[in-house]
Amino acid sequence: MGSRRASHRGPDSRQRRDGRWQHVYGALDLGTNNCRLLVAKPNRSGFRVVDAFSRIVRLGEGLGTANSLSDTAMDRTIEALQVCRAKIERNGVTRLRAVATEACRRADNGAVFIERAREEAQIELEVIAPEEEAELALIGCSTLYDPPHGDRSYALLFDIGGGSTQITWVRLHHASDLPDEVEAEIIDCISVPCGVVTLSERFGCGEDAEGRASPELYSRICEHVQELLSAFNARHDISTHVRNGAVQMVGTSGTVTTLTGVFLDLPRYNRDRVDGRQLDFNQLGTARDHLLTLDRQDRAAHPCIGPERADLVVSGCAVLDAICALWPVGRLRVADRGLREGILHGLMRTADRESLPAGT
Repeated sequence: MGSRRASHRGPDSRQRRDGRWQHVYGALDLGTNNCRLLVAKPNRSGFRVVDAFSRIVRLGEGLGTANSLSDTAMDRTIEALQVCRAKIERNGVTRLRAVATEACRRADNGAVFIERAREEAQIELEVIAPEEEAELALIGCSTLYDPPHGDRSYALLFDIGGGSTQITWVRLHHASDLPDEVEAEIIDCISVPCGVVTLSERFGCGEDAEGRASPELYSRICEHVQELLSAFNARHDISTHVRNGAVQMVGTSGTVTTLTGVFLDLPRYNRDRVDGRQLDFNQLGTARDHLLTLDRQDRAAHPCIGPERADLVVSGCAVLDAICALWPVGRLRVADRGLREGILHGLMRTADRESLPAGT
């Protein structure tokens, strides 16, 4: 695919204080499982979040078998979008981008839902391709990469979503004019149809009759995911780069952030404690092993899991295990950020460009 680079830089000190500074920004990400909104204002380091919203809507529930969005799932999601619209208006958002991903890409009636969102929630959803989804997530996570070592340094960025898992293979560079900054260039990305919702529906949430993780089903999910990723691995010889110690790993998904909260034994989920933390694979394994001993009721009662994720997190752990087994980097950086943050950076850069005098 074409070269795309991302780096995190604040506004140029020479830049006129109009551009991005005139606006309040909104970024809405509608996935297969979640509806999430960030409202932000610019500051010297990028932006400051002034409001946020996240709700599990399961828009893609049943999509794996019916290939269409159910009326019930659409109704739930419209209600969440109406809450987003109220927040957008209350905060005086002047620049908004709302994107939809895997569920709306796959569903035969995706266009029907997009029209409902426009009419009933006054939200103009834009269905984006996996390649743009990867690029936005890369931008959103751009500050999490360590400076590269040597001429060949790479990163694997993954997002375990509701309807799909996305893997992005990235080359890292030192920024030419800012030696402490890292530029990330997308080499290739893949979106495979194995998200936590679709896998849970296909493999019975990876549970036995008592609601505990089933070792047999868990292994089947891991094998299924590795099969889907094997051609991508071979195409770029990623395993060799991993063995040479040339690869960093960044994970952005509810599965990774949940496991981090479990590992830290947080009394409630705390983004400030989780986002940007680096964990060894054995630390992730400790959290996973504890989680897999719980039945669904105990998972629902856990402050970092809750009832809305209790039936999905086992499948998510299996996907993460498959990724870590295929690419044993040894540690990963946890990202409670991604697509929405990438949208915000893009909106602000566009506002800056529009404020420049013609011909510059």
